[in-house]
Order: sequence, then structure tokens, then C-alpha cells
Amino acid sequence: MRAPVFTVLGIVCSAAAVGWGRSALLRYRLVGRIDPEEAPDAYALAWSTFRKELHASSLYGLLAVASLVNAYVDGVAGATVFSLVAVPALVSTVWSRHAVYEARVARQGIDIERRSREALEQEDLAPKAWAGRLAPEELPDFSGFETGRVYQAGTGLMAGDFFDVFKMSDTRLAAVVGDVAGHGIESSITAFQAKYLLRTFLRQFRDPAQALEELNRQMSSVERSEEFISLVVLVFDTEAETMRYASAGHPATFLWHAREVRPLRSTGPLLMLTPDASYFSREIPLARDDMAVMYTDGLAEARNGDELFGEERIGDMVRRNPGISPGVLCKQLLDAANDFSHGKVQDDLAILAVRKT
Repeated sequence: MRAPVFTVLGIVCSAAAVGWGRSALLRYRLVGRIDPEEAPDAYALAWSTFRKELHASSLYGLLAVASLVNAYVDGVAGATVFSLVAVPALVSTVWSRHAVYEARVARQGIDIERRSREALEQEDLAPKAWAGRLAPEELPDFSGFETGRVYQAGTGLMAGDFFDVFKMSDTRLAAVVGDVAGHGIESSITAFQAKYLLRTFLRQFRDPAQALEELNRQMSSVERSEEFISLVVLVFDTEAETMRYASAGHPATFLWHAREVRPLRSTGPLLMLTPDASYFSREIPLARDDMAVMYTDGLAEARNGDELFGEERIGDMVRRNPGISPGVLCKQLLDAANDFSHGKVQDDLAILAVRKT
């Protein structure tokens, strides 16, 4: 009865020894690919794993031999072979001195992997959250006004174009569209600063031109010699029934008023060109159904070969259907520019339309 039992045990242990031996061989090849000077912790862990698997293979190999010997040999010989199992046991006792260090390194590796995974998740979410601050997908409802917007980044999610619509008081609504020169994260950071600084200054100064002058002073104090901003501000006053606007080198805003479309041109230079630049504002009476359409230069400068989409096409689209919903008009302008470019406009592009109802 003893022989069959030990024979089966020997076969099972042999299979385990072969399995652990193959794994140990793969681990040894991995150790050879790690530079111990560049990655000492990774080398230590790889070497430790190799030793443990080699140890397991050796232990099962000895158990297999001992089992097969005891299956067919009686007496002292079988017991002597079994006593050889003490050798890997002693080796494991010596290696256990490094167990605490290896466990600490393994825990650090797990922590690093977890933090790396979290960083990648944040990296995926950050551009979307940032873009959502510069150009929110949904605009809040404002009593007495209807708004529409579209936004399209030229590459990726990070862009230097931005817009904003917010209440300055119970009777005053501000609408802003801006464009920071360049693309990518640096332009987005500057756009973010300009957008929220301007909110503060528009609440501080009643005249948007004064807010632009203060914004220009603050933004010019940061040394970014290659950056500048074009920006237009409209302030709607429901109590005075007026719209006051100021523009820092921004493309013309188109206003549907008194049954005609008129362009509202720049009232001062680009921001961040010089800290002492001056700006002025203009005030226009505002009637029901009047609509202002603001945009960044990505719309007017959409290209079809050497031909630009141009301001004239924008004005014509406003003129053809002045009663259209601001949201629909913005979408039509974007579609027209993309069609004109035979695909997607390559530059960042933002369009914002506001109608008094």
C-alpha cells in the first residue's frame, strides 16, 4: 500500500518541481534585463522572486526523489533521502533575513503603481474639467436674454479660446469672448487667469473699458513676452436699456439692431502688449430682439486654400435670419466654417450669441 501512495506523491511533486523550475528560468531572464544601478529596488525584487521560485522547484524536486525512493526502498536509505529536505529549509531560513526589506520594497512598488494609476485618471479628467471652465457646455438661464454657444478646440482639449456669461448685478449681464495667442496648456492657463480676473474687474468697474485697462495691467505684470490676448466685453443693462462694449484688438462683434447688422470694432489694442494701454467703450441703445454675435478669429480665418471664411460671410448669415435662435445660429456658423474648410477648422474656435428677449 505504501508504494502506490509514495509513487503518486513523487509524480505530483515532480510536476510541481518542473512548473516552478520553468517559472524560475523566466524570472532569471527578467533579472538579466534589469540594471541594478538604475533600478536597485526592481532588481532586488526580481532577484528575490527568482530565488523563491528556484527554492520551490528545488524543494519539490527533493520531495519527488524522496517519495519515489521511499516507494521502493525500505530502511535507512529512504529516511536519509527525506532528510535532504532540510537543505532548502535551511536556505530559506537564511533568505528570510531579507524578507522585511523585500516586503517594504514590494509595498512601495504597489503604492507607486496606485499613485501612477490615479495620476493617469486625473490626467484624463483634468483637460476636460479645464476646458469646461473655459467654455462650459451649458450656459445658465438669464431672465430677459437668450444665449447660444459653440466651442471647438483645434487640437486636443486644451485651448486658449474662452467665453463667459454672468450677472454683474440684478440689472446688468456681462458677455465675454477672448482668445490667447498660441495653443495648448500654456495658452489655456493664461486664458483661465484672464477669464476670472476679468470677472472681478467687471464687478469692480462699471465701465468695461476700465476693467480691460486693469486686466491689462495685471496680465502684463507677468513676463510672458510671446503671449497676448484679444478680448471683447459686452455689458447689457436692462434698467437703462443699453449695451456697452469694449474690445481689446478682438475681431468685430456683429450686432443686429434697428433692422440692420453692424460690426462693433476694436476700442483698444491687444492685451499684454504694453501695461499702460488705454481703452474706451461705446454705448448703444438696446431693443427687444437685438442680438450680438461674438467669436474668435478661428471662425473668420477658416481657410479654403488661400481664401478666408471672412467677416462678410459671418455678417451675411446674421443678416439673412435675424430671428433665428442664438444657439442655432452659432451651430450654423460652425457648420458653415467647417464645410468651407472641407472638414474641421484647424484653429481653436468659440462663438457666443446673446439676444435680448
